[in-house]
Amino acid sequence: MMLPPGQEKTELLEVVRITDPRRHHNAEDLVGDEVAIWEAAQVSDALALISSVPAGELHRCFIPGWGIRAHSATDLLFQIAFCFQCHAARLWGPGVPAELDGIHGFDPDTLPALELLRRFRDSAPGRGRL
Repeated sequence: MMLPPGQEKTELLEVVRITDPRRHHNAEDLVGDEVAIWEAAQVSDALALISSVPAGELHRCFIPGWGIRAHSATDLLFQIAFCFQCHAARLWGPGVPAELDGIHGFDPDTLPALELLRRFRDSAPGRGRL
């Protein structure tokens, strides 16, 4: 999955368990329960995983269960909402150029995608499995 230019400025990732998934198709902000803050090596590892997830065929539902907010030292850079059911991720935010803004297909059955989902789930023990 392609990340926006400037993603190397990311110093902090907020992991969000999305509580109202149906609103994220065009929502301005990623809304949900902030379940973890990833910093330092966790940021670079997570961004490497995301960027190594291959493209895939989109399905129709887009009911995302997990998301991230990427922050520089001073600003929000971008947000991604992930739907592992329909193989779609919505990328948006102030650091996202128009040609990357929107929903992108990914292959959720690949090792990087499965590892990313595992990390999301491990960030929120006892929460839903989406």
